[in-house]
Amino acid sequence: MSINNPNNKRIVGFFGHHWCGKTTMTDALLMSYATADRIGQRFLDRDPVEKEKEGTFSNHIFSLDVNDTRYYFFDTPGSAEFIGEIQVALTAVDNVVIVINASSGVEVTTERIWHMAQDLNKPIMFFVNQMDKDGVNFQHIIKDLKENFGDSIKIAPLQLPVGQGSSFNGVTDLLTKETYIYSDIKGHPTKQQEIPQDIEKLFNEYHSELIEDIVVNSEELMEKYFETGEEGLTIEEIKSAFHNAYVNHEVAPVLFGSGVKNIGLDRLIESIKDLGALPLERVFYSKDDQEIDLKNDDTLLGFIVKNEVDPFVGKMTYIRILRGSLKGGSTIYIVEENAKEKISHIYLPKYEKNEEIEEATAGDIVVIPKLKTSKINQTVSSIEIPFTIKLPEFPEPMISKSITPKSKNEIDKITDSLAKIAESDPTFKWEFDPETGETVISGMGTVHLEVMIEKLKKNFGINFEVGKPKIAYKETVRSKSQAEYKHKKQTGGHGQYGHVKIEIEPLERGQGYEFVDKIVGGVIPRNFIPSVDKGIREAMKKGVLAGYPVVDVRVTLFDGSYHEVDSSDISFQIAARNAFKIAMENDSPVILEPIMFVEIFVPNQYTGDVIGEVTARRGRPMGMESVGKGYDKIMAEVPLSEMLDFSPRLSSISSGKGYFNMKLSHYSEVSPDIQNKIIEEKRREEEAQNK
Repeated sequence: MSINNPNNKRIVGFFGHHWCGKTTMTDALLMSYATADRIGQRFLDRDPVEKEKEGTFSNHIFSLDVNDTRYYFFDTPGSAEFIGEIQVALTAVDNVVIVINASSGVEVTTERIWHMAQDLNKPIMFFVNQMDKDGVNFQHIIKDLKENFGDSIKIAPLQLPVGQGSSFNGVTDLLTKETYIYSDIKGHPTKQQEIPQDIEKLFNEYHSELIEDIVVNSEELMEKYFETGEEGLTIEEIKSAFHNAYVNHEVAPVLFGSGVKNIGLDRLIESIKDLGALPLERVFYSKDDQEIDLKNDDTLLGFIVKNEVDPFVGKMTYIRILRGSLKGGSTIYIVEENAKEKISHIYLPKYEKNEEIEEATAGDIVVIPKLKTSKINQTVSSIEIPFTIKLPEFPEPMISKSITPKSKNEIDKITDSLAKIAESDPTFKWEFDPETGETVISGMGTVHLEVMIEKLKKNFGINFEVGKPKIAYKETVRSKSQAEYKHKKQTGGHGQYGHVKIEIEPLERGQGYEFVDKIVGGVIPRNFIPSVDKGIREAMKKGVLAGYPVVDVRVTLFDGSYHEVDSSDISFQIAARNAFKIAMENDSPVILEPIMFVEIFVPNQYTGDVIGEVTARRGRPMGMESVGKGYDKIMAEVPLSEMLDFSPRLSSISSGKGYFNMKLSHYSEVSPDIQNKIIEEKRREEEAQNK
């Protein structure tokens, strides 16, 4: 195999709702093509918390060499609270395999991943897993897929299952007309040329539909098909047209199998090889929206897709290479950090022990140990370049908790451990407040934070107490206000002097912060203007109502004064901080709360009760529609503070059959009574901490 040829590489991600069987599928692949000896061990879930909870909470990347092709696989979390990991994987892979639980069909995370992949222009195929479960019906599953996604793309079954439920033992290829029967757990089938008699009628129906779905995307092939019929088309022509239709998001193939029984995984591998998108077929843009030339092999270009921080081994950085080559002993340049890093060794990610290699090229994902400065989604090159790769922004965490180590001796240890976890998960944030001595951790939801807390305890051996959930409130102003502050201090020798006059006013929601310099005549020297900006930014970290960050304000510096000897950077920072606080107090500050866009899926007999519950939680229903199978989808905007305990309440109302997803919609002003409650609660928290 030519390992340097990008056409011999495929980068694939397994995505899907929790418990659809993605990790079991990776076990099956490792048994068939590596040295794993059984299925169900969750070989890639090495983290103690993943082992204990039997769930995947971060991306696991591994490579397999099968015949003449090298595959890179991402096994991804199934919970939408780990959306950062899912987003990274969707960006990194060329081929999206959405795994469907044959018993459950299309679930809430399935839909979310579909839309995210569509937004990123990623080709998608479906793998219907757990076909060995009793009661499954593949025709119902195909109908479900077509109803949910068929408006935007052709849902094209590539196989028919042989048997269903406990009798499921193989698949028939709708293109080649070959049947594969599996009799052992190793996943190596017996190939037969006959179509099983009990599915022959269905085969003819689905086969004709598949051929038509393929040829309609190629004018040349369609003309040939009309002139000669299917007999005039070669299998190579059909597969080539299928590949093009798949890569261009016109067709989504559907395959069937069972991870537990290792049925159909080899066919999935073969289909990815034949139909899958190649590394150089991807299109990437710079942040200024210029298309990047991936055919230029002169310079290395790639981006970081994972940081894995082991408490004992150290930091391991995974880099996807887009063009050029990387060799051990070379130097790379991390563009966003403006930093050079010496590479001693490069490795291929393997499930047991990573394999050291001399050189990696386009289409490879490599592991680099002990990089000092590297963050997920950063651009890597062999030289300094004037651009960075345009990659999706991570969502901001919405829920926070305070953590307090039980021993002061563990403060440094907990800080170091939090920094390591944050390097691995870009949607996990933490901040230490030296004034209160409180460490606040923030994540995408309660499950996300619970997993991070368990990692701190089990992986890093830290003992601490956890405070109750906190909401990421913010503060802003509603009108214009002016203030001035003169910082003047004489302590012997040089003193301190800084004097500023500022005006603050509101910006539109979501605009952040704007600094306007209107100093004329040199009343404040130019070199101190950035100091004023810096002081205001520092003051904005804590508002005057309840100490929440200030957003959506324009600050105009219009006057002030300085002292030729005593003025300094720190003097103007202090003056600006105090002037900003005075201006906010003189204004009409208000607290903003995060409002979530919520989609609730519930059996229609419970729809009225759920809408009532949403309204009682200060929610605003935005609409309702039937999604089939007796379910309604309720769309609403609800304050995040009201959603913290919504899950058990929804389960109670709907007899455990309802589920929901949510994402940040916007920030909105709270009512005066809610604002007073927030301020009072914050005051009580601070009093408790000071005792």
